[in-house]
Amino acid sequence: MPRTLSPVIAAAGLVGGYAVARWTKKRPLGGVVLAVAGGVAAREWQQVAGGKAAAGLTAAYVGAFAGSHPLAKKIGAWPAVFSVAGAIAGTAYAVTRKAD
Repeated sequence: MPRTLSPVIAAAGLVGGYAVARWTKKRPLGGVVLAVAGGVAAREWQQVAGGKAAAGLTAAYVGAFAGSHPLAKKIGAWPAVFSVAGAIAGTAYAVTRKAD
């Protein structure tokens, strides 16, 4: 079993953050979920792959969140969230897999 679960944590943060914001109708609460998962993932990225990788993956995570908004206007909210979650999970896996 791989040592790092960061791809799953990052994807869950994006999907879970959106789900919480949508179902509670409290966007800040969704932001808390997004931020906590991002922080946990970033800490693991730093431990597993180093500071530069963690900074890059954190930037990608924030970019995925930001990018989901215009993408949602084109393909819908849930498809956009799942798309960016898959993209960040794949990116995190690619960057951290050799560190496992």
